[in-house]
Amino acid sequence: MELEGRAGQAIKHPVYGKGRIIKVTGTLYTIHFPNRGNMDISGRTEGLELLEEEAQKTETAEELSMSHLEKTLRRLLMEYSDIQQTVPIGERWQGGKLIIQPADESLKSKEIPLETFFHKIVMVRDRLRVLEQQINANAKLNDAEKVDLQQYITRIYGSLTTFNILFKESSHHFVGEKKSQ
Repeated sequence: MELEGRAGQAIKHPVYGKGRIIKVTGTLYTIHFPNRGNMDISGRTEGLELLEEEAQKTETAEELSMSHLEKTLRRLLMEYSDIQQTVPIGERWQGGKLIIQPADESLKSKEIPLETFFHKIVMVRDRLRVLEQQINANAKLNDAEKVDLQQYITRIYGSLTTFNILFKESSHHFVGEKKSQ
């Protein structure tokens, strides 16, 4: 038998205990369990039950409030998704173009709007950041392996510092390894 719950409703799982539905996608529920975090659970799970309205009113203080849940979700989306912040291109580059000219002048050159090229550079930077976060959160890697991979990513950032001239604000620049003085 399948449950028909809705976001915000309290639920009880036979193994994980009380939780709150935060998202419904077809027959799949994303449920927040205070001691386990968010989990995707099928609405067909044996022993899964919706809690009565009265039971919801008497939930303990450790249950997650909706505003806290919203803040947590916003932070996770910003931290782990491909959603990127708006990064402005330097004013002198706006409306410019990148021209790629082959050595053989009989071949046609390629022109790319600088805003398009800049957007791709920003996407590379953002995806490297997500990769860093995934490396740091990976339970299968030991600390030495994480450090090795982090150093490799830092060297990649160093290779991309050439493109820092395109950024309007220096806070968005690529930063590679610092040379010892």
